[in-house]
Amino acid sequence: MSQTGINLLPWRDRARAQRSRRLVAGTVMLWALAALLVLGAYQYMEQRKNQQNARNGFLRSEIAALEDEIKEIESLRNRRDQLIARMDVIQGLQQNRTELVRIFDDLVRLLPEGVFLTRLEKRDAAMVIEGRAQSNARVSALMRNLEESPWFHDPILDVINIIEDDSGRVSAFTLRISNVGRAPPKTSQAQG
Repeated sequence: MSQTGINLLPWRDRARAQRSRRLVAGTVMLWALAALLVLGAYQYMEQRKNQQNARNGFLRSEIAALEDEIKEIESLRNRRDQLIARMDVIQGLQQNRTELVRIFDDLVRLLPEGVFLTRLEKRDAAMVIEGRAQSNARVSALMRNLEESPWFHDPILDVINIIEDDSGRVSAFTLRISNVGRAPPKTSQAQG
């Protein structure tokens, strides 16, 4: 028998070395690919973060502009309310001006002979009248006249005193009228 000696070790060593080189090359490629993926993901996230920061900045500036507009609208509303209040006061004064003229005109016409007014005070819808009369009967006539007037409602005699004055004995009186001005129309009840 002849023996042939085949040595497979160099072939195996070369194959093993080649596999090692491939493994190292694959590992390096995988590490490079992983590094590229991580770098790409990092850059993508940074870009998204920058975009979101830009959006947030834009939203903050728009919110600030809207808040300024809201403040301006509020100041305009306040100014409008003040103007409306002034207009209401002016309208009230316009109405009161003619009303006061009519009240005084009616008061002069309602005064019976022998009755003199010494003081008038009007606050809102109430009026206080002080005066002197030649007799208590003339004060009663004044109260009846006031009750019949459409301008004077609910007259009440507070005080009546007999005093001595330059013209002799007179009645000093104080009348309170709780509601001065045009009376609201009375509602008539339907008869059924």
